Amino acid sequence: MAQVNESVRRREQHGWYFYDWANSTFSTTVVTVFLGPYLTDVTKTAARSDGFVSVAGLSVRYSAWFPAMVTLSVLLQIVTLPVVGALADRARSKRRLLAVFAYSGAFATMLLVFVRDGRFLLGGALFVLANLAFGASVVVYNAFLPEIALPDERDAVSARGWAMGYLGGATLLVLNLVLFTLHDSFGLTESEAVRICLVSAGAWWALFTLIPLSRLIDRPPVRPVSADGGGPLTAGFRQLRVTLRDLLGYRQTLIFLVAFLLYNDGIQAAIAFSATYGTEELGLSQQTLVVAILVVQFVAFAGALLLGRIARTRGARNTVLGSLVVWTLVVAYAAMVPKGSAVQFFVLAVAIGLVLGGSQALSRSLFSQFIPTGREAEYFGLYEISDGATSMIGSLLITLVLQVTGSYRLAIVGLVVFFIAGFAVLVRLDVARGIREAGNEVPAVI
Repeated sequence: MAQVNESVRRREQHGWYFYDWANSTFSTTVVTVFLGPYLTDVTKTAARSDGFVSVAGLSVRYSAWFPAMVTLSVLLQIVTLPVVGALADRARSKRRLLAVFAYSGAFATMLLVFVRDGRFLLGGALFVLANLAFGASVVVYNAFLPEIALPDERDAVSARGWAMGYLGGATLLVLNLVLFTLHDSFGLTESEAVRICLVSAGAWWALFTLIPLSRLIDRPPVRPVSADGGGPLTAGFRQLRVTLRDLLGYRQTLIFLVAFLLYNDGIQAAIAFSATYGTEELGLSQQTLVVAILVVQFVAFAGALLLGRIARTRGARNTVLGSLVVWTLVVAYAAMVPKGSAVQFFVLAVAIGLVLGGSQALSRSLFSQFIPTGREAEYFGLYEISDGATSMIGSLLITLVLQVTGSYRLAIVGLVVFFIAGFAVLVRLDVARGIREAGNEVPAVI
């Protein structure tokens, strides 16, 4: 890395940022806002009089179809992402893999335009494909970070990437909300407006992916596919077994993954639960929730950059620990917001935005320091599972608390457990030791 010309490295970094800008529209426009309600309505039109649809001999309640597809895509990610990572580390061209996964997801998203008139099976299949491709592309994308940034640069580079992602996602979402809100003025039905919004997310993803593909550079793999047969896919499965075995020998890396699993569960559940909490417990309007989502996106852009700056002097681990204290206070405060108080809900949105992007960005850069050279993608495959797939634990806790108590406020308070537990594990992390164990250079500030 030290021998790479600085101007070339900066060019790669600037290109790398744009994949966050490109793919975040899938998370915001598709997953967070439009697809869930729309696919549920499409499924409802195909449902029998009892509210169920038939799928492969099973009866599924129409309202459970989209959550079931989310769960299926997550389970598939658990199985495939570590293998994708092992494959990427052995591939001759990570750029080509990034292109394959990115455009598979983008085109699947654009094909959602054909989901109408009860075609819920098509909608579910396309979403599962798009979400699986999204996760796989992020594994490959993250694996470029140690290649394009020196150890002392990674916190700032990762933070800028996250910031670009929030800005890109929010920019297209604003445009799509204008189209959706004023669809009558454009001569569109609500269904047509939603499908245009979904297509725009896929087109945005595809268009801006061209930037990182044109600027990132392929490097020879440290562990190329050997001549003992089997090809890269077989080597990927074989290497996955080795990765899981070797992970036990990297104690600090394992400690970080456990900590991340815990506190990220709290973060993901808080974000996923916030809209339901706002409507069911606080009685806020849909318009208020949409504005709050936009507030989070734009504030998270600034928050990611702010926490990146703090990490320059305080170190990534200490900055993440500080963000977890803020998360704990935010969740506790959320449980005390009076019913109907939109102003205090917006205060929550601002507080969440300030720590959301930064805590995720610094977690990514911190983890990159603990990865042995040449195994970036396979380790980021495990990281991506902790980032997305295991967030079901937080959702399960909320479900159980609601089932037993019926209290949304107790359910939201329960998330404090994840932040406290994650803090308790992360505070034990010896950053310098973990970096040395992985054979990497220790940054000046840790």
